[in-house]
Amino acid sequence: MNDNDNRSALRQLASEMRKSHKLLLECQSTLSGAAGTAFDRLQMVTNHPDFAWLRMLSEFMVEVDQRLDEEAPLQAAQLGAMRQVLERLIGPAEPSSAQFREKYLAALHSSPELTIQHGALRLALGRLPAQG
Repeated sequence: MNDNDNRSALRQLASEMRKSHKLLLECQSTLSGAAGTAFDRLQMVTNHPDFAWLRMLSEFMVEVDQRLDEEAPLQAAQLGAMRQVLERLIGPAEPSSAQFREKYLAALHSSPELTIQHGALRLALGRLPAQG
């Protein structure tokens, strides 16, 4: 794959991660209760312990966006490493965080919309080269 193909694949992955992240926030918000105003919700998402597990995905999304903003060509090895990070969060690779995986799977089971989105995320992830 050339740099344009790599960027296209990574942009698609970033888009699918944002959709998944939004649905995960909604699932966790349902479990944690209403937050009131938009500011209250932001505070809850960024500071409440119930949302701490999602920060791993949030931080990874920032890394992906930062890499897309760089002008240096994207290499297959970099994309493979990114794929591995996400697969260790959502599966099928050995989990990097048992807590994240447990909560992610619970959210998948409770939300048909998230389950469908997980499929779209897996398809986008499949466009990245496997590491090794």
